Amino acid sequence: MGSDSKMVHSPMVTYASMLSLLSLCPPFVILLWYTMVHADGSVLQTWDYLRLNGLEGFIKIWPKPTATAWKLIACYAAFEAALQLWLPGKRVEGPISPAGNRPVYKANGVLAYAVTLVTYLGLWWFGIFNPTIVYDHLGEIYSALIFGSFVFCIFLYIKGQVAPSSTDSGSTGNLIIDFYWGMELYPRIGKNFDIKVFTNCRFGMMSWAVLAVTYCIKQYETNGKVADSMLVNTILMLVYVTKFFWWEAGYWNTMDIAHDRAGFYICWGCLVWVPSIYTSPGMYLVNHPVNLGVQLSLYILLAGILCVYINYDCDRQRQEFRRTNGKNLVWGKAPSKINASYTTTTGETKTSILLTSGWWGLARHFHYVPEILGAFFWTVPALFDHFLPYFYVVFLTILLFDRAKRDDDRCKSKYGKYWKLYCEKVPYRIIPGIY
Repeated sequence: MGSDSKMVHSPMVTYASMLSLLSLCPPFVILLWYTMVHADGSVLQTWDYLRLNGLEGFIKIWPKPTATAWKLIACYAAFEAALQLWLPGKRVEGPISPAGNRPVYKANGVLAYAVTLVTYLGLWWFGIFNPTIVYDHLGEIYSALIFGSFVFCIFLYIKGQVAPSSTDSGSTGNLIIDFYWGMELYPRIGKNFDIKVFTNCRFGMMSWAVLAVTYCIKQYETNGKVADSMLVNTILMLVYVTKFFWWEAGYWNTMDIAHDRAGFYICWGCLVWVPSIYTSPGMYLVNHPVNLGVQLSLYILLAGILCVYINYDCDRQRQEFRRTNGKNLVWGKAPSKINASYTTTTGETKTSILLTSGWWGLARHFHYVPEILGAFFWTVPALFDHFLPYFYVVFLTILLFDRAKRDDDRCKSKYGKYWKLYCEKVPYRIIPGIY
């Protein structure tokens, strides 16, 4: 939920949202971890435990953040921050912000990603650091991240009040709204260290890859071998994260970066929710080495890779279309498009082109279909003994359907009659022929 210069968040919605996030999400993260790691992935087992032991039992399973956990987080965060600052990369400009600023980035994501994985595997291979330590302290790490992200957001709030990085910032006059939805669109430390790139990409998304590898190594160290289900899961998650970093500069143009201010809502998501919920199918597989057989494994693997590729190709198609101003070929022929004009917050009239062919002719947000299917294919190696591994797929589906609706609402108010024309040409929101 982005915050534009026009206030879109009513205090009531914010309080409800923040209260539920603070009261429901941390326990959920801990319970998910506990269920996956200590209760055989069975929701019923955890439920029985809680029914018998009540709140006291819940407090007992909540791991206290330990020195080891803080140390692991600090080393990882410092390492990623150093890579973000010092690795070379091409200079990339982000989209023009509502206040007319144009953020400049250094695109070194792929390099940072490669260095991270090679370093992590190298430390394990040469016996310097065993990744199983991360798995064994996972509960404490999540617990530390829950508290740490809160403190981090207090720092962001104070920074937004005292020393904002750009004019894309400001207070609504309501402390809780400011804290929750964020004060700044592009907070930076110094001139070059972009906080959102750090939290969203280099901490959040990178941790997904690091943990995927961790789960794989943990299973190998425990059982002396890696089950094919675990391999399929790890490979597909890594393919997805690789795609993300390959396309990172494109991500900087999306809603997350260009519209949502850096507040508790988004930082919590990247610092806590991504490393726990997004990686949960792999977490489940550690103790459930399902054997799929070569044939089934390959089918799932190929289907998953195809989904990630289509998801990437959708984004690439639109990016090329915008870059060439509609002069490129889409699926071998000239694209069909709508020329739209809109008015900015400062009152200028600008034009924009909307693509209505290729992947974007199938549905307005067709790219969410392969994204959801991809997540399904990296979860399905767990088979269907338990529901919990599928929580991420269900969550992602709800998230993306909601995002599609919000995106449509935003475009409707931005483009007006052109948007109506566009919806007549591309009538379906996500699933061609259905929705």
